[in-house]
Amino acid sequence: YAMLLSLIFLIVLVAAVVGFVFRHEIKTNFESNLNLALKDYNVTADRHSEAVDTIQRTLHCCGVQNYSDWERTEYFSQRGIPRSCCKREDDCSENDLKDPNKAKLKVFVDGCFFLVTSTMEAKMSVVAGISFGIACFQLIGIILACCLSRYITNNQYEMV
Repeated sequence: YAMLLSLIFLIVLVAAVVGFVFRHEIKTNFESNLNLALKDYNVTADRHSEAVDTIQRTLHCCGVQNYSDWERTEYFSQRGIPRSCCKREDDCSENDLKDPNKAKLKVFVDGCFFLVTSTMEAKMSVVAGISFGIACFQLIGIILACCLSRYITNNQYEMV
């Protein structure tokens, strides 16, 4: 049991170190995937499009760097900026969303990439604290399992 807990502890430790060391690559990968999701955005029930809409509605952002990122997409040429960027749903018309100058007043102008990464970094201390707490419980479990094993081994010869 102690060996199993030690293995799990090491796996979690390696994952934390790898996540910390490669955090910049994770950000770059996220940015490129968000750009691809914008490029391939459509109104069908595509999970990438739903994810973009959810991010934009939840974080009150639009596009990757800013709302003008949508101007380089095929979706913009057909329908304009998506409704998930609107500050108020009832105030956005399709004509407003097709005109970047009018849309600037009706949609969130901040990009989602900075907001997502800053939100993740802000929550990292909570994640690190919870992970540290779990690691402490694992170490306590390892120590107790070793003590139990030693106790059983020492007392094995006294049984009659």
